[in-house]
Amino acid sequence: MPALRRGLAVLRLLAGRPGPLSAAAVARELSLPRSTTYHLLAELTAAGFATHFPEERRYGLGVAAFELGSAYLRHDPLERLARPVLRRLVDTVGRTAHLGVLHGSEALYLVREQPRHPTTIVSDVGVRLPAHLTASGRAVLSRLPAAQVRALFPGPFVDRTGRGPRNLPALRRLLAVERRRGWAVEDGYVTAGFASVAAPVFDHGERPIAAITVTFRHVCETEAECGETWPDLATETRRAAEELTTRIGGRA
Repeated sequence: MPALRRGLAVLRLLAGRPGPLSAAAVARELSLPRSTTYHLLAELTAAGFATHFPEERRYGLGVAAFELGSAYLRHDPLERLARPVLRRLVDTVGRTAHLGVLHGSEALYLVREQPRHPTTIVSDVGVRLPAHLTASGRAVLSRLPAAQVRALFPGPFVDRTGRGPRNLPALRRLLAVERRRGWAVEDGYVTAGFASVAAPVFDHGERPIAAITVTFRHVCETEAECGETWPDLATETRRAAEELTTRIGGRA
């Protein structure tokens, strides 16, 4: 078991770095003896999970690691793990819940769970919507580096209902507020008469990989009515996002 844990730690370290590492760097990062590190790297290389670059005297991930990652994606693990979490959330709040991911500058919906008496909404499974307008998209965007957000939105900004951020400075201000608050809110930005709250889901590297969203009817006719943040609903949504983060082995 200790050897297995050390081997997995080596793989995680190699996966988390932008380029190959020397055996000395691996030993130093993981506080391992040099002899143990070389033995682990040799075994991982023989099994195809690591690749040795002799000219550089460095190691990187191997083809077997890629095949394992591809198999993981084929099994739709995120959707499978999210579905019961969304079901429990819907049973608690009585409103439609989604799992969405960021796909370029768009929010892509992967799973939808509905209450017993659902309301027809645009955010169905497979639908893509402008991420800067959706609560799910901004829940993820609010946890990304500013440079990445800037690269995703060179402009011009898409508008659906006349509401929502219309340029990069406005988006940045909104993301800063939502990051501090802990959840994102969308009130009539996508479809008039509907609102959403969303919270991010994180992977093992504390990176935002998805968002859980609750969508419901809300008619917003005045600025005062458009300023709601629904903290009680957000609490349940955040609890569901934290549960899914734990189920996928992530860290918030």
